[in-house]
Amino acid sequence: MKRVLLILAMLIATPALADGARIVVPARDIARGETISDSDLTYQTVAPERASLVVTQMSDLVGMQTRRFLQAGEPVRAEDVRKPIIVTKGSTVTMTFEAPGITLTATGKAMSEGGMGDTVTVLNPVSYRQISAVVTGAGQVRTGPASTAVTQTASAQQDTP
Repeated sequence: MKRVLLILAMLIATPALADGARIVVPARDIARGETISDSDLTYQTVAPERASLVVTQMSDLVGMQTRRFLQAGEPVRAEDVRKPIIVTKGSTVTMTFEAPGITLTATGKAMSEGGMGDTVTVLNPVSYRQISAVVTGAGQVRTGPASTAVTQTASAQQDTP
């Protein structure tokens, strides 16, 4: 019974799928590494069976960076794009450790790459410990009280007033 209700709910919520599905496709060829804007995209109606595993909302692609060449008019899968990389592997980053009532900063070396909100691994060049941190901006990462390696590094490098 639940299965029948689920199928009915899906059909009512998406009546356009009976005739065709609306998917997002590039309006022009987009090179690998380019950041996608809304003017680069358009909608296309395809057979419902071609709509599985492809992007159906422009908002899912705008601002993303392409992982591969995207051909105009061809469906785009979620794995074809990623958040723009703003911390690159091997780059120097500023680590910020935040706990209630205290904020410490230290420098580290990124051991992986990531975009805004991604988790990257950072090496403390003093202790050679690796920690996980969240990318908060270009060359900026943040971590919290769970990482003792950051606490030790930040304490060692903290400026005295």
